[in-house]
Amino acid sequence: MRRFVAELFVEPRRPPAIRDHPRAPWLVVATVCVGAFMGQLDASIVTLAFPTLERDFAASVASVEWVALAYLVVLAGTLTAVGHFADMVGRKLLYTYGFIVFAAASVACGLAPNLGSLVAFRAVQALGAAMLQANSVALIATALPRDAVGAGLGAQGAAQALGLALGPTVGGVLIDTLGWRWIFFVNGPVGLLGVLAGWFFLPRSRDLAARAPFDWTGLVLLLPAIGLGLIGLSAGQHSGYMTPGVLAEFVVSAFLLGGFIRHERRCDHPLLEPRLFADRVFSSGIVAGLLAFLVLFGTLFVVPFFLENGHGVAPARTGLIVSALPAALGLIAPWAGRRAARPWAFLLSAAGLTLVGAALLAAGFVSRGIAVVVVILAAVGLGLGAFNPPNNTAIMTSVPRQRSGQAAGILNTTRALGSALGIAVAGGAFDAARHGYTHPTLGVTAGFRAAVITLSGFALAAAALTLVRGAKRRPSVTAAMNHQ
Repeated sequence: MRRFVAELFVEPRRPPAIRDHPRAPWLVVATVCVGAFMGQLDASIVTLAFPTLERDFAASVASVEWVALAYLVVLAGTLTAVGHFADMVGRKLLYTYGFIVFAAASVACGLAPNLGSLVAFRAVQALGAAMLQANSVALIATALPRDAVGAGLGAQGAAQALGLALGPTVGGVLIDTLGWRWIFFVNGPVGLLGVLAGWFFLPRSRDLAARAPFDWTGLVLLLPAIGLGLIGLSAGQHSGYMTPGVLAEFVVSAFLLGGFIRHERRCDHPLLEPRLFADRVFSSGIVAGLLAFLVLFGTLFVVPFFLENGHGVAPARTGLIVSALPAALGLIAPWAGRRAARPWAFLLSAAGLTLVGAALLAAGFVSRGIAVVVVILAAVGLGLGAFNPPNNTAIMTSVPRQRSGQAAGILNTTRALGSALGIAVAGGAFDAARHGYTHPTLGVTAGFRAAVITLSGFALAAAALTLVRGAKRRPSVTAAMNHQ
């Protein structure tokens, strides 16, 4: 029995026929795409169920929102820690078990007898998602030759976009025909497919970091710092960001974050290696990525309000219109990924963000027809699809391979933070601008204009940061960590 348990913590070899196959590295990419698709499908489906959950559990909107907030807090708070841990114990191991945790928690969510248990199971589901997301980019970066990493990340981006695009349609059908519980049950068979693919297609981890004591102090500081910040952003949308309770959450979050940074600088085996941020390519790429996700989720948040409340578009049609953004992103991402290793790839990223900024700026002034909105959303998707693969490739190839899990964890943390910040920024601008209008449609139009112009500014700021970064990197930082 003891030997059996021990075997569960050892990464198995791939079958020789798979290991020796010339396309074996791309089987790794395909496996990662399963997790990428499942994660984005789940994220885009769950929010559709909020009105149904409110009715079935006789709960308030604020209570139902914890179904999403608990997931986001745990995901954002544990991604860096999981990536760091995977760098030491094995990325294949944690990724494969991530499918098991995510799928099992999804089934438990579908069986939840009350809202409290659903929230608890969502937190467990988020831990499984962290095991997947923290290792996904790292698995691609370590399985493919460096000049092919961008193409692999482009394929992953397309899988994420497909899940994001299909989510509203699939979710609406499942909720209308089988009930809300099936939006969680659907993850079971997909998770099983992921476990089998991970077990047989993923190679055993190489280039692992040396085993070292885990930085529990860092985790204890980081998790509540991120959690309180996200809770404050969510609460501020309802009660206002200047209320005493929300301000207290932000102050405590900032205090804990400051303590975390100070601790990491002094720790012998830090949870988050501070020297990673000394590399200009890495640090600027992380910040630009966060701003890009802020723009993405802010746009996805505010456009439905404009269409439904400003133009009377039905929810089902709104979902189809909004899907133009992830559809365009998914179409362009593989193309951009194949060019991510070129010396001028940073120009492609900057051009993509400039297109996003220009499209959103145009949306503030010329969005008077549904066809125009579709074109603008497609332009935003094309721009973000051109930005993401080269930027992610630059980030992952700027760090030593034994730190790839930690780097991927940081990269995916920006996705979670960007989604929360995007909703807060777009929602705040929307609400502030529409006050004072007696005519609802005029108020919605004014709020939408303010939101998209604000988001345009963030996109152009990210473009400028990407241009300033350029293609240069500081090899001394990577070399120093490689020789540890």
